Amino acid sequence: MKARTVGVVAFAVMALALVGAAVGVMAAGGGDQEPASKPRAAGAQQVVDAIGAKWPLPNPRDTTSGCKAKEGDSAKGCESRVTTDAVTVVAFADEGTAARWATELGKAGDTRQAGRYVLSWTAREQDMTSDEARADMVAIAKGL
Repeated sequence: MKARTVGVVAFAVMALALVGAAVGVMAAGGGDQEPASKPRAAGAQQVVDAIGAKWPLPNPRDTTSGCKAKEGDSAKGCESRVTTDAVTVVAFADEGTAARWATELGKAGDTRQAGRYVLSWTAREQDMTSDEARADMVAIAKGL
C-alpha cells in the first residue's frame, strides 16, 4: 500500500510540474496565440548561430558599430552585424535597406542578400569559404 501511495504522489508531482512548465511557456509567448507585441525577427547573431549549427564559424565578433546609422545620418544603418572568419552577417530593418546595402557591399566582393539579411565574404580569411557553403548559408538565413 505504501509503494502505491508513493507512486501516486510521484505521478501527481510530475503532472503539476508539467502544468507549471506549460503555464510558463504560455506566459513567455510559446502558446498557440500570438503575443501582444510580436518579437522582431532574428538579428545577425541568431543567423550566425543557425549557420554555425552546420558550418564552422570561427572567431565571431560583434562589429555592429561599424554599420549602425550615426546621429544625423540620412541613410539607414544596420540593426546588427557579426563578423566571423567564414562570413559576415548583417541584419537590417527591412528588405529594401538590405538590398541597397547588398549592392554597395557587393562592390567589394561576394555579397548576397537573404531577405532582410546580407551575407558577405569580403574579408581575406573569408575567401576560404566554399561556394557550396556560401549558398547553404544564404539558404539558412532566408529560412529564419
